Amino acid sequence: MSQTPVMHFKGRMLTGPGEVRDELWVVGGRVTFERPRTAREVTTVTGWVLPGLVDAHCHVGLDAHGAVDAATSERQALTDRDAGTLLIRDAGSAADTRWIDDREDLPRIIRAGRHIARTRRYIRNFAHEIEPEDLAAYVRREARRGDGWVKLVGDWIERSVGDLTPCWPRGALEAAIAAAHQEGARVTAHCFAEDSLRDLVEAGIDCVEHATGLTEDTIPLFAERGVAIVPTLVNIDTFPQLAAGGEQKFPHWSAHLRRLYERRYDTVRAAYDAGIEIFVGTDAGGSLAHGLVAREVAELVKAGIPAAEALSATAWRAREWLGRPGLTEGAPADLVLYAADPRQDVGVLADPRRVVLRGRVVA
Repeated sequence: MSQTPVMHFKGRMLTGPGEVRDELWVVGGRVTFERPRTAREVTTVTGWVLPGLVDAHCHVGLDAHGAVDAATSERQALTDRDAGTLLIRDAGSAADTRWIDDREDLPRIIRAGRHIARTRRYIRNFAHEIEPEDLAAYVRREARRGDGWVKLVGDWIERSVGDLTPCWPRGALEAAIAAAHQEGARVTAHCFAEDSLRDLVEAGIDCVEHATGLTEDTIPLFAERGVAIVPTLVNIDTFPQLAAGGEQKFPHWSAHLRRLYERRYDTVRAAYDAGIEIFVGTDAGGSLAHGLVAREVAELVKAGIPAAEALSATAWRAREWLGRPGLTEGAPADLVLYAADPRQDVGVLADPRRVVLRGRVVA
């Protein structure tokens, strides 16, 4: 009987919120908490171990101009991986990145298909641009192409108005979200402003991206319906620059962005206090760089979310939300090692000492 190479992790294995073990082993690419009886070679590493981090809003295969080639997609995925992100919810991409699933050295991706937007109401080359009567059909198609998610563009600038306005009538949303749910997919939507939120939630949406337009009127509705948010605060940090660029042509839009930016931390904290589920997402891959997950966690802490909760939003709770295992017996060994306790200082996340994917040290 041949012996098996083993990785042995000692120190603090953060297997869940408040759950800590002293050691774990990786055997055959999987996690076990039982000491192997025989091993040809044992590599022991000491530190603080987390399940691979989650970026719940990330666009592999996309840049500011649309779909990118495979080599660029690979660099994006490697950048995220080396930052400790081993599970990505790709919240909309015009590129087909399913080939990444065959690569043992790249993060796992949960896809939402391509964005679905109203005609001329989103970034050029990003989305299917359609009218409301076609929304349910496109949602059904993207639900079948994706990995259990569909991404809508809920609001965007309407040039004739000069400000952010909702993209879809209520009836079209109800039919589209029902179609996604029939296909076994959840629905999320890009939303910056206030006015689109009530219709989306009451139509049955599962999640909202950015959600800067949450107010005291809609926060209780999100909490009551169990609608999660992914604030992408590192993206919202670009609002002043965007506002300055649009000042002359769209002054109302620019002023609106500035107001949303100025209350961004208060909005996130109010959502947390109301019990809304909040998850970490960077919005990498449009105009933003990849590998920003540690910075986004730090932004959530700055907004007033306790460090342990912000950490869970990219670790245990995030994996549970997306239906993927963490550090459990028999789970694939996707984990990250740190020199210090990230629950005490989330800044530690910016400096992973080992990244292990499918049982192999990859960074």
